[in-house]
Amino acid sequence: MKTKALASMLVGTAIACAAGLASAQTVYRIVGPDGRVTFSDRAPTSDTPSQSLSTGAVTEPAGTRLNDLPLEVKQAATKYPLTFYTSKDCGACDTARRYLLTRGIPFSEKTVTSNQEIQALRKLNAEGTIPFATLGGQHLSGFNENDWSAYLDAAGYPAQSKLPSSYRPAPAQPLIPKVIAPAAPAATQPADTDGTPASGNPNVEPDRVTPNNPTGIVF
Repeated sequence: MKTKALASMLVGTAIACAAGLASAQTVYRIVGPDGRVTFSDRAPTSDTPSQSLSTGAVTEPAGTRLNDLPLEVKQAATKYPLTFYTSKDCGACDTARRYLLTRGIPFSEKTVTSNQEIQALRKLNAEGTIPFATLGGQHLSGFNENDWSAYLDAAGYPAQSKLPSSYRPAPAQPLIPKVIAPAAPAATQPADTDGTPASGNPNVEPDRVTPNNPTGIVF
């Protein structure tokens, strides 16, 4: 597809992206009444527990605010943010990442490793292809440098890096945030009849504790 045609496509979706990018790039984790977990790009009803997983927001790189980037880069990243989806042991992902860093493209990276994350990715990319990227409302499936370059050109990103030397990309984040279970409360040790903790000795019978047998030990 020619760059001119790509530019027309991006301009044609600019208004829709501005109004509905958040919903188009959000996957909802829905827990049904039976405990079954599903994923959908449609918001659940108010009586259905869910967790909204935003996948299209612009993440500012560590140490570099978006507003501090060169105007040309900031304008492109604001109108057409790039979110990059990767997985472990993916050579094409490494190649695509190097290309984005070399060209100076700010991006948010999401890792896809679990079955639940694969299901969530398929809501955006039915084929589940990795690497995968969203550029505004456009989808880039698999990595082809010529195709990605044409889309980035059409979106207004500089052909060569204009990022400051202090720029550092934000660390990759899992597509589905990890939920840390609360720690189980420490077990309390039962007390003897006099209020002191039991020794744990199976030969100790609390009801045998008497003035004449203060230890309660049975032989």
